[in-house]
Amino acid sequence: MQASALLDRWFWIIILSLFAIIVVPLVTVWFILELSPELKIVATILIIVLWGVAAGYKDWVKAKREEEEKKLQRTEGP
Repeated sequence: MQASALLDRWFWIIILSLFAIIVVPLVTVWFILELSPELKIVATILIIVLWGVAAGYKDWVKAKREEEEKKLQRTEGP
């Protein structure tokens, strides 16, 4: 049973995903700390801007989904 779990594709996808979640931020912070002071500021601002863009996109997708659900409910109607 345990041997079959190690051969499962989803097991390795989960392991690699968890590894990426832990390693990518650490490498990013390490890379930023190695930059010159001017580039540290630029990199920090870039991360903040990209974070804002990702959050805005998430909210936009969420609003579109809710709008489509409302439209679908109106068409089904009572």
